[in-house]
Order: sequence, then C-alpha cells, then structure tokens
Amino acid sequence: MTLFAAVHSDAGTFHESAAAWISITRAVAPPLRTCCRSPVTLQRDLKRARIVLLAADGRSTRSIAKEVGVQPRIVSLWRHRYADHGLEGLQDKPRPGKQPIYTKTTDKRILKLLDKPPPQGFARWTGPLLAEALGDVDVQYVWRFLRSHKIDLVARKSWCESNDPNFTAKAADVVGLYVAPPAKAIVLCVDEKSSIQALERAQGYLKLPNGRALTGQSHDYKRHGTTTLFAALEVATGKIIATHSKRRRRVEFLDFMNSVTAAFPNRKLHVILDNLNTHKKNEDWLKAHPNVQFHFTPTSASWLNQVEVWFSILQGQSLSGTSFTSLKQLQEHIDAYVNAYNDRAEPFVWTKKKVRQRRFKGRRITQL
Repeated sequence: MTLFAAVHSDAGTFHESAAAWISITRAVAPPLRTCCRSPVTLQRDLKRARIVLLAADGRSTRSIAKEVGVQPRIVSLWRHRYADHGLEGLQDKPRPGKQPIYTKTTDKRILKLLDKPPPQGFARWTGPLLAEALGDVDVQYVWRFLRSHKIDLVARKSWCESNDPNFTAKAADVVGLYVAPPAKAIVLCVDEKSSIQALERAQGYLKLPNGRALTGQSHDYKRHGTTTLFAALEVATGKIIATHSKRRRRVEFLDFMNSVTAAFPNRKLHVILDNLNTHKKNEDWLKAHPNVQFHFTPTSASWLNQVEVWFSILQGQSLSGTSFTSLKQLQEHIDAYVNAYNDRAEPFVWTKKKVRQRRFKGRRITQL
C-alpha cells in the first residue's frame, strides 16, 4: 500500500489524514534536508525537496507555491508524487525523447549518391548539391555526416593503376633487390627529372598588417631555360650521382650510364629503371657492358623506383621557392645541393616486402 493510500484509508477526518502525512514525511525528512544543503544539488531537485519539507511543516499549497516560486499546481503535483512513490517519486519519469529525423537509411542514401557522378556541369559533389539531390535532407546534416565519416569533398587524391600482366614478377624483382641485394653487387635506381625551369622571380620578406612576417615571391617571372637532371641513387648508401643535359634522348641516357659504370669499375651493377622508351631497346650497349643488368618496374609503377623519392626531396628542399637569373646558376645550385646531400646521405629503408596489384575499376568510393 502506498503512502498516499495509507493516509487516506484512515476513517478519520481530513485533518487526521494531513497529520498522518506530515508525520510520515518528517520520518524520511533527513535525506531531503541533506539534498537542500548540498551545493551540487540541481535547482529542480532543490525545489521539489523544499516543497515536500514545507508540506511536512503543515504549510498550505498556496503558501508553499509563493515561497518556492512555482505555480500551486506544481506544488500539488510533487506532493502527490511523493505521497504515491516516496523519494523515487521526486525523480523525473523516463521519456522516450524526440524521434530522430535522419536515420541510417539517410546515411546510406548519402553514400550511394557519392558513388554517382555529380550533376552535369559540376566537377565534384558539394554539401549543397548533395542536399539538393536528396531533396529531404538539410545541408547541415550532410556536412555533419561527412565530417563524422572523415569524407573531404574538396581534397583531391590521385592514383595510378598498373595494368601490367607481369606486375607481380617485376615488382618482386625490384623489391628483392631492395630487401636482399646480391652479394658484391651495386644496386642503382636511375631516372631523369626533365624540364627543370630556371625562373627568375622577385623575392623577399612580407610583413602583413597583423604584424606577421613571411617569405614571399611575385607572380611575375622570367624564364632562363630548362635543364634535364639525370640521377642515379646507390641503394646501399643513399648517395647520388647526377649530371645535367639539355635533352633526355637515348644518347643522353647512355652517356649518363657510361659515367655511372665508370664510377663503379669492375663491379656488377643492377640498375632499376622505369618503362621510358629511351631506357629500353639498348641491347647493343648492354652487350658492351656485361656487368650491367637492367631491371624494369611494372608499367605505371615508377613509384617503386627509389630515385623518385629523392627527386621529391630535391624539389622540396632545393627547388621550390627559389629564383635563378640564368640556367648555369640553376645547374650550379642543384650540384651544390647534391654535394651537400651526399655528405649526410643515408639509405632509404624499404620495409614493405609484399607489393600487391589492386584494381580500382568498378570499386565504390567507400572501398578505396
């Protein structure tokens, strides 16, 4: 039997029932008084405890409402809730909450739309375009969904797929030279960086209105010609052999290879090359140099050639943001960098022993 029912089951008068309610309330008042004294008690819980405690002192509903600062109906609500359920009655009842507008079905619709080409005339999907195509989804939800799944519609990622039927064999050959090079042999990665421009730009430090200083250069420039850099990276040491040429024909390539073989007399050379036409069909030269063996990367997989990594380092540390007044100055600048790089050169550590050929055709964007 509940407290409220126990009080009203008595045959006494209304005053007798009220007196019984007050007596029982005072018996469980200590937890309520502790709640009122606690500095961390929520305001809503504090008001409910005060209503019950004032009612236990015999106060009327209207006087309690005036003192606590609520409507009389609120006082009646919590008095009855306490009478029916005790201290648990002062807690909020569980509520189902608002039903979400967008569900997992909406998320699947967004992903499915991203797999389709954007509207005609647009290069890529944007948040507003996705919301417009969906019709019943707010653009703010589209942005939240994209952020939660770390999908960036602006950043672009390029890839190159190799269709070489002998991809596995060629990749294994090249990686094998990196991981387990032949004894008493030199492994070299050879390639060219063509059309390096000698651009003359106005440069200097700029001071922004907020006080920040940074380096800058003008958009205007003057061309002073281009050079092609032939480079060979020794896998065991990381050192570079480089030379300049105006063009990158077969004759220039073989001239560079002659200088490379001269740098390693009487040594077996394993040379890793990409599939450029000038690198192939050099059987006569190879017959004249029996100590040299060419190894070709799979088609569209020149990233297996370690010298490509060095070209990227050269671009970032030596060429980007520079200015040259002549082609000779550019060549001397690159030569100085090569000498400095060789003084502290370290070999690249190749850790990936297995290289797989992955197909992109027909795959969903969510699977890349």
